[in-house]
Amino acid sequence: MGKKALLVVSFGTVDPVARRAIEAVETRLQSAFPGYDFCRAFTSRMVARRIEREQGEYIPAPDEQLARLAEEGYDEVRCQSLHVIFGQEYDKLRAQLEPYRGRFGSLTLGRPLLWDTPDYLRLTRALLADMPPLAPDEACVFMGHGAEHPANAAYALVENSFRYHGAERVYVGTVEGFPHLDYVLARLHRCEAAQVRLYPLMLVAGDHAQNDLAGAEEDSWKSRLEGEGYTVETHLKGMGELPAVGDIFADHCRAAKEI
Repeated sequence: MGKKALLVVSFGTVDPVARRAIEAVETRLQSAFPGYDFCRAFTSRMVARRIEREQGEYIPAPDEQLARLAEEGYDEVRCQSLHVIFGQEYDKLRAQLEPYRGRFGSLTLGRPLLWDTPDYLRLTRALLADMPPLAPDEACVFMGHGAEHPANAAYALVENSFRYHGAERVYVGTVEGFPHLDYVLARLHRCEAAQVRLYPLMLVAGDHAQNDLAGAEEDSWKSRLEGEGYTVETHLKGMGELPAVGDIFADHCRAAKEI
């Protein structure tokens, strides 16, 4: 029987504490595929360079790992994306895998977290189950990254999936794209909330969560909301820490097809 590898690929984060969310999903995937040798890759080379410079650890790119696995004679490689949407980073990953088509007996790529309707419903159900019920004067806002890519439409579907579960005062905005914070503020004004909980809709609670969401700067979402008169509570927890998120990725890895 040939050698088998599980290559888990995420955007990455410089923050070692936030990286625990990535590690939680990696652990879940390793448990789901016990006969596979595990390896990690980050698609962000900027993040990888900073980690190497500041922490002394080198994290390869996906194509570097694939080249090594081919050289070491692996027969089967299961590659699993830990990206949230099928945006630029997922497209980049697919392009990096393409030259290795035919280099292995089997090379598969698992879909990102949000692909089809069941994924959205599973994720929003898990997020709601992880937080206490909202008070009558309270609303919840999730911050996603956003992208200049057609896949950015995923964030509107996340908000509508919350509606499907009956969560009428849970809203979704993005740092880069639409729905933006002004959209969220308009929705909050209409629902007449006085208190707002902020959560990252990201795999890790890294730089965007710590600064754009919960930072002390006047343009952070927390500061903007407080400036509008809301009482704000921040929750810096990456979605990767939820077991249900690891389960979605594991299911995608099982269902993955040849590239």
